[in-house]
Amino acid sequence: MYSFHMNLPGTQIVVVGGAGHVGLPLCLVLAEAGFKVIAFDTSVQNVNLVNSGIMPFMDAGAPKLLSDCISNGNFSATCDKNSIKDADVVIVVIGTPVDEYLSPNPNELVDLIEDLTSYMNEDQLLILRSTIFPGVSRRIMVKTSERFPGIKIAYCPERIIEGNAISELKSLPQIVGGIDETSSKAAAEIFEKLGSEIIYTSPEEAELAKIFTNVWRYIKFATANQFWMMSTELNIDFEKVRYALSHNYPRASDMPHAGFTAGPCLFKDTMQLGSLSHESFALGHSAMLINEGIPSYIVYKISQNYDISKLRIGILGSAFKAEIDDNRSSLAYKLRKLLLFKAKEVRMCDPFVIDSKLVGIDEVLSNSDLLIIGAPHKEYNDLEVGIPIIDIWGLSGRSVLI
Repeated sequence: MYSFHMNLPGTQIVVVGGAGHVGLPLCLVLAEAGFKVIAFDTSVQNVNLVNSGIMPFMDAGAPKLLSDCISNGNFSATCDKNSIKDADVVIVVIGTPVDEYLSPNPNELVDLIEDLTSYMNEDQLLILRSTIFPGVSRRIMVKTSERFPGIKIAYCPERIIEGNAISELKSLPQIVGGIDETSSKAAAEIFEKLGSEIIYTSPEEAELAKIFTNVWRYIKFATANQFWMMSTELNIDFEKVRYALSHNYPRASDMPHAGFTAGPCLFKDTMQLGSLSHESFALGHSAMLINEGIPSYIVYKISQNYDISKLRIGILGSAFKAEIDDNRSSLAYKLRKLLLFKAKEVRMCDPFVIDSKLVGIDEVLSNSDLLIIGAPHKEYNDLEVGIPIIDIWGLSGRSVLI
């Protein structure tokens, strides 16, 4: 019989991994809704920044919201695991990592939860949030409920796009896969306070919904990138083709632009799905070869048209996508590494990313014979610099290689 109800003013939520890209926006939106929220994180640097009112990364609307939530006493951050003991709700945003063999390591999350159980109790609600290898949430649920027979557990995957998390957490439907009806309803109460539409599933259905979403996007991007390479070989502007086939045509309106496809999730989750299918996921592996091969293809095409050993090359943008400061798994760095071996000089800049490998945009523009758009930041739109620009993204309405 369901009996778990949120007494909003007194409900305390601890988000494990709460000072990172997934956890911190969730903390702030929950605190804005009236919950008492603590971000538990092992990053001392991020915890100190957050408690000082400074966002460790970019997310639209987050700086003011962070300041407001600290001021009203609804939010703080800590590195102390003991904060979990007094929580009514524990939300874990740590996902399943991929090892050096591109295989998921589900034991890492299981071990983390086992460690956390030393601080948990049977009256709590445990919500698993990040991408999880299928079957892991059920394993965690069984193990945890054996130790704490009354505990409520649900897998509720995050679905936000980085950089716009604050807005999307309050507007997107939330999938809720509880171990039982009581757990599902308890988790749903949390997200209903954010204004979310609730979609009830089993834990396994929720796991696949999350991982299929990321892999579907990765495959779509690979399709566009393959089409871009085909168009390039024929000296045809892919962006003009894409516009012609998609404009006011609903059956092709979802074809994305070409571009570097990277970041911390899409590649990783595609490899996880490959492991689930006993490495027979040919579509996913083909997508990986296409997306990861784009930097090498660009270097190859430059070598066909120039004596690359005499070129000074500038890369504009090092983030893994536009208008963010996150460079995790960015293919701009893979491109830079390949060019450092072949070109005379290579310089890279980014208006948002802080990295010792980067220089200012003026230095890049004044010391380059050729430019490559590494991330489609708005400030690179319609560049007029008098030297060749490789623009796979189509920022100027054209998708140009040379």
